[in-house]
Amino acid sequence: MVENKRKLLQGNEACVEGAIYAGCRFYAGYPITPSTEIAEGMSVRLPKIGGRFIQMEDEIGGIAAAIGGSLAGLKSLTATSGPGFSLKQEALGYACIAEIPLVIVNVMRGGPSTGYPTGPSQSDIMQAKWGTHGDHPAIAVTPAYVQEIHSETVRAFNLAERFRTPVVVLYDETVGHMREPIILPPPGALEVIDREKVTCKPDEYFPYDERFEIPPLAPFGTGYRFHVTGLNHKKDGFPTNDSKQIGAGNERIMKKIDNHLDEIWKNEEVDLADAEIAVFAIGSTARSARYAVKEARSQGIKAGLLRPLTIWPFPDKAVTELSKRVKAIIVPELNLGQMVLEVQRCSKKAEVTGIHRVDGEPINPGQIIEAIKKAR
Repeated sequence: MVENKRKLLQGNEACVEGAIYAGCRFYAGYPITPSTEIAEGMSVRLPKIGGRFIQMEDEIGGIAAAIGGSLAGLKSLTATSGPGFSLKQEALGYACIAEIPLVIVNVMRGGPSTGYPTGPSQSDIMQAKWGTHGDHPAIAVTPAYVQEIHSETVRAFNLAERFRTPVVVLYDETVGHMREPIILPPPGALEVIDREKVTCKPDEYFPYDERFEIPPLAPFGTGYRFHVTGLNHKKDGFPTNDSKQIGAGNERIMKKIDNHLDEIWKNEEVDLADAEIAVFAIGSTARSARYAVKEARSQGIKAGLLRPLTIWPFPDKAVTELSKRVKAIIVPELNLGQMVLEVQRCSKKAEVTGIHRVDGEPINPGQIIEAIKKAR
C-alpha cells in the first residue's frame, strides 16, 4: 500500500510536484523572480523520470518551446512572473487559436514594468483574461495555500487537456515563497486527465474537425500530418479567408469553455449560510480575509468569505446569488481595482466596495475587519 507523503514545501516547490503528478514531462522557461524555483525544481526532477527541461533565451522562447512540446504529445509547462507573462502574450494567443494544451504559471509580483520583483501583488488578474488580443478562451486557477498549489496545478493540466486550451495558474509571491506542511498524495489519489487519443486513420484526421466540440489532437511524429497556424483556419489547419469558417471557428473555441462552466468553476465558501457581509478574495489576501471573517464572527458580526479557485471564467453565478443574500461585498486585492469591477458587474443588490494596496505589503486582517464593520 502506497501512503501519503508529508513534506514541508515552498509554494513553488509544490507547483513542481503537482506538475510531475499530473504527468508533465516537458518544461521550457526563463528564470524570473519570484517563480524561478519552479524552473530550478523542474530542471532537477524531469531528467530523473524521462522528461525534458530546457532553459530558453527569453520568455517568448520559453512559451514557444512549451507549445512545441505539447504538439509533440507531452504535457508541457512554463512559468513566469508579471513582466515575463507580458512577453508571453502573443504566443499565448497562438496557443488559444491553435487549441494547444498548455499550463502557464504566473507568480504575481508588483508592477508595472519590472516593478517590485520580491513583493506580493495581484496585478495580473485582468492580464490573465485579456492579455492577448481578440476573443479567446481563458481559464485561470487561483490557489491560496501550498497544498492547493499542488492540487490546482494538477487541475490546471486536467483542464488544459480536457478542453484543449492554455490554462494559467495564478498566485502571488507570498504564497509562492511560503513554506507549509503538505501531503503529497500517492498515484491515483487525484484525478489525472490525459489527452484524448486519435483513433481514425491518418488520411481521415482533421485537427479542427467542426463535427467535434473539442477535436482530438494527434501528436506530431505519429503519422498524422496537419498544419498549425495562428491564422484563422479550416479543419485541416490551413488558413482560410472564408467568413463563415472564421466565425464558426472563433465561436467554437469560446463555446467549448462556456458550455462547461460547471466543470471549470470551483469556489470555497466560509460562513456564508447566514452572512450579512461577504468578502470576495483570492490568494494570500484570502488568507487574511478568512482570519478577518473569523474575528468578525467572534464580535457578533455575521461575515463570510467567497473564495474563487477559478477566477476565469469569472464565477458570475456564485457572485450574483451571493449578492441577493448579503448587504455588502468587500473585495480586498493587491492592485488598484480589478476583481472589484467584475464583482460590481455581477452584483444585483449588494453594495460592493474594494480594499486596494500596491505598496508591496500584504492586505492584513485588520484592514478587512475595519471594512466589514463599516459595511454593517
